[in-house]
Amino acid sequence: MDLHDTPHHRFNPLTREWVLVSPHRNQRPWTGKVEASQGEKSPKYDPKCYLCPGNERAGGVRNPNYQSTFVFENDFPALRPDTPKAELNDGLLYARSERGICRVVCFSPRHDLTIGDMEPAEIARVIDVWTDQFRELGALEWVKHVQIFENRGLMMGASNPHPHGQIWANAMLPNEPARELDSFRQHAKVHGGKCLLCDYLAQELSARQRIVYENDGFVAVVPFWAMWPFEVLVISRPHIGALTDFRDQERTALADMLKQVAATYDNLFQITFPYSMGFHQRPTDGESHAEWHWHAHYYPPLLRSATVRKFMVGYEMLCTPQRDITPELAAARLREVRGR
Repeated sequence: MDLHDTPHHRFNPLTREWVLVSPHRNQRPWTGKVEASQGEKSPKYDPKCYLCPGNERAGGVRNPNYQSTFVFENDFPALRPDTPKAELNDGLLYARSERGICRVVCFSPRHDLTIGDMEPAEIARVIDVWTDQFRELGALEWVKHVQIFENRGLMMGASNPHPHGQIWANAMLPNEPARELDSFRQHAKVHGGKCLLCDYLAQELSARQRIVYENDGFVAVVPFWAMWPFEVLVISRPHIGALTDFRDQERTALADMLKQVAATYDNLFQITFPYSMGFHQRPTDGESHAEWHWHAHYYPPLLRSATVRKFMVGYEMLCTPQRDITPELAAARLREVRGR
């Protein structure tokens, strides 16, 4: 089968869904929507930024003059810890209340930095904060999942350019982690207890077609089933379930990996590349979840240049996600501009 010219479906074993790949369409001319390019680089400190040290936030609270990372409760949270239990059950109309905690993590006091600009030692301090937050929130009896993520860039809905991410802790296991947990369990059941991502990583390391960057602790690949044009999946080499399992060498390697992926994206189209990134870690429901393997998803929307965006429309919304550039070609392009 010619994966570089023939229309075909690829299977995502983590979500057990299909992606349509149409490599021959990559040659079509583009006369669609063109996004405005991003503006000039930000200043080191912005007196109007509600995340900069010493400034007043939108909710009226003033930030301390923090010198490294800074964590606070989201002033406008999507979830609240005091939400009472409630339920609506009227045939096909079913709803139930959801309890949770939403926090914001400022990566640096510098307004002008991104993960790709920061030094590995600075990123390692952010990883320490993420680890502490995962441990603290996951220890709450009612929290079943802790999602650490970053929306980078206005195109991905970031309300502020200051380097920051979010942490949402849920009382219920959300859709995507629930699908992945089921897939991990099914793979282990069918394959004699083996790990889905350990097996997949072994195949990628053997093929070496879709690897973007690797170090002693992690491997970044454009996954075989990638849905977004330059999607990246970061997988830990050891079978680790969460940040709290990391040794010093994994923390150091992850800091290097996060910097390299972000810098590589920035090099591709010579802009601060927008993306949504998040860690998928084992649920925090009190079970050991030995089947879970730590990984991170990067979902960037840009397709052809800094001004052409990938949209999920038409067939993709009604039927199946579809892509034109193959994961192999995307990985090759990322390797060409890797790191700094």
